[in-house]
Amino acid sequence: MENDGVLWYNSGEPQGALRQGTEETEGWEIGLMKGFIQIGKKEKKGTGWIVLHFSLSLALFALFWLWFRTGASPVAGEKAYRLDLIVLLGYTAELYFFSRIYNAYLLGYYRSRLLVFAQFLTQFFSVAIVYVLMTLLWLRLTNPLPLTLLVLAQLALDFAWSAFANRYFFKVNPVRRTILFYRNELDKKRFGSIEGKPIERLYRIEKEYRYSGDDFREIRPLLEGYDAVFVSGLHPNCRNDIANYCKEEGIPGFFLPRVGDMIMRESSHIQSFETPVLYLHRKQLAMDYAIVKRAFDILVSGAALVVLSPIMLVTALAIHFYDGGPALYKQVRLTQDGREYKILKFRSMRVDAEKDGVARLSTGDKDDRITPIGHFVRKCRLDELPQLVNILRGDMTIVGPRPERPEIAKQIYESLPEFRLRLQVKAGLTGYAQIYGRYNTGPYEKLMFDLLYISDMGIITDLMLMFATVSILFMSESTAGVEVGQTTAIDWKQGDGDDEPSSVEADSHKTQV
Repeated sequence: MENDGVLWYNSGEPQGALRQGTEETEGWEIGLMKGFIQIGKKEKKGTGWIVLHFSLSLALFALFWLWFRTGASPVAGEKAYRLDLIVLLGYTAELYFFSRIYNAYLLGYYRSRLLVFAQFLTQFFSVAIVYVLMTLLWLRLTNPLPLTLLVLAQLALDFAWSAFANRYFFKVNPVRRTILFYRNELDKKRFGSIEGKPIERLYRIEKEYRYSGDDFREIRPLLEGYDAVFVSGLHPNCRNDIANYCKEEGIPGFFLPRVGDMIMRESSHIQSFETPVLYLHRKQLAMDYAIVKRAFDILVSGAALVVLSPIMLVTALAIHFYDGGPALYKQVRLTQDGREYKILKFRSMRVDAEKDGVARLSTGDKDDRITPIGHFVRKCRLDELPQLVNILRGDMTIVGPRPERPEIAKQIYESLPEFRLRLQVKAGLTGYAQIYGRYNTGPYEKLMFDLLYISDMGIITDLMLMFATVSILFMSESTAGVEVGQTTAIDWKQGDGDDEPSSVEADSHKTQV
């Protein structure tokens, strides 16, 4: 097996950072799941339970739809039956689309309450779209009671299904003895911990090995007896050999991707030579996509400013009357190709928050610079609303990498020069990093999320991420700040691990299920 430093996998399908993966005919999966590259056979997904829930959801909708249509629709007879069929097919497509966005059937990786939340969002948006379309079709407001009761009935079904389906999933998927390989403490930290998370009931890390060599034969015997492998930061040669081992042995492997992995996802195959060649270039938006994306930005930001103007007005008045300071503040940020612009946000801190001139990140709830009004504004994400003006102006786009401050970006470039790759596209209000990361997510992880978006970007991906943004509005942990005393996001060094011992070291690490 040739080792080129890049772990290859299929990237032909737009995907979310938490997508469930692509299953081929032989049962192999190569895909991204919560920032990891997963190789190997998937767990038994409980397909029967998923089909049961989907079918019951459609049956419930059909019953309540007939009630809704009978009392509101001006059509009857054959036209009514034709309308029923069209609406049912449309609702089926909506359920599938939103269930993919919110991972409503991600058994084993979501707790039951998160499954219920994901399913609620799926059904809420699906029903809301049906109601809006019928209102426009019939040119009158209709009684929403039947569809409201549908959502409540569906919620009861979701609670029961999630509890029983998750229990079944863990019953048919016994815990797997797992080994973790990492190169240095930084790589181990980046991998994170599964303790206390639902995935711990699937994979129990029994051994952790630190290895900075490049010879797979040295660690090959250590893999015997384990049912799964976690890998973070090993030498490319060794990592690729472990990937090959997982494929041959039919065991799942989870690999923390490198920057090179994410960059190569942007490549396209060309057959102008006697051997397959991958073509890679700086990201350039296709003209049709660029036009549609800009038109969408103008339409959505303009409409949102009109609809949300009362909320924005009340927020601005509350901020101003609290301490007499300005409601808005401007701050220089970076967008496409390193161009600087002034971002607009509602002020959540004291006016003199950076009176010493040092750019520093917030420590979240522990930050005494945040005003009482500011805590509420941040928790509800209201401070982000003025950026709609930036989008309307063309400084930003709705979906794209999180805009960074020049001072902080300069510090990051010193240890992570690849961070500049985020500037291939325009900065955005939401995106993978904003949804699946946190305020205190490290630069390396931000880069990985943003490269994931750059490789996947398209109309469908943008729509999926916009709807996925709704889910984080109810998750306070996504606004967690940096550590107290930490002024910027740089709390690590981008080392290559060569300063670590170049031997194999083992730690017993048994976690309770």
